[in-house]
Amino acid sequence: MSEWLVLTLAMAAACAVVLTIVVINNRRITEDDDPSETPDVIEYMTMMIGVIYAIVLGLAIAGVWEARGAAQETVRQEAQAMHEISARAEVYPQAVRSGIRADVDAYVSYVVHDEWTYMSEHGELSEEGTALLERVRRSVTDYQPANDFEGQAYQPLVDQVAAADDARGARGQNAGATMPGVVWFGLIIGALVTVGLIFTLQIRRTGRELLLAGLFSVLIAFLLFLIWDFDAPFGRGISATAAPFTDLFPHLTR
Repeated sequence: MSEWLVLTLAMAAACAVVLTIVVINNRRITEDDDPSETPDVIEYMTMMIGVIYAIVLGLAIAGVWEARGAAQETVRQEAQAMHEISARAEVYPQAVRSGIRADVDAYVSYVVHDEWTYMSEHGELSEEGTALLERVRRSVTDYQPANDFEGQAYQPLVDQVAAADDARGARGQNAGATMPGVVWFGLIIGALVTVGLIFTLQIRRTGRELLLAGLFSVLIAFLLFLIWDFDAPFGRGISATAAPFTDLFPHLTR
């Protein structure tokens, strides 16, 4: 059973139970019942729905913001790992050191100038970037240390390649949208219900009431846009950046 079917059945069941109870309760009301003694529940229900929806919006914003922060952290870890590979290769002979650094520079340059755009357009990593990282791995692992000093640097270099690969994989997992469709369904339906309840409060065409109603609708729309913008950590306006790469490899941005 799909999650959409479960959601539909749950919502229909909840609505049916409430309506059934209301109908049964109204049939039991006697003729001498005075409704004026019962507080009007419309304002109370409107307030509660607004509070519940505000909590949901807050949780959604916190979730996508946390996902964006995690995505930026993976970029920092990947850039730091590549920088460590380039720096730790200093103990190797000139030819080997130059080859490793050239492969690292090629990978970083491709990530900054090409793969970032590819991720925003396709929501995934590129095969070219994977191939360039594999070339860095081969440059590091294929060299056989000639002495103990080089041997002591070999394993840390291999570990940094693994760290870069792990961070790259995490970056790929965060490349697309992070918010499930069912959550978006709830956010949009909740917005429509919350804004629609404004019309149950007998708003008149006074300037003050129209201004408040308009500002409330604009606020809901802005918060939904904020969630949508944060939802793709690498794909939209307020997204994770390649700044860690450009900060550690400034010569590639000139």
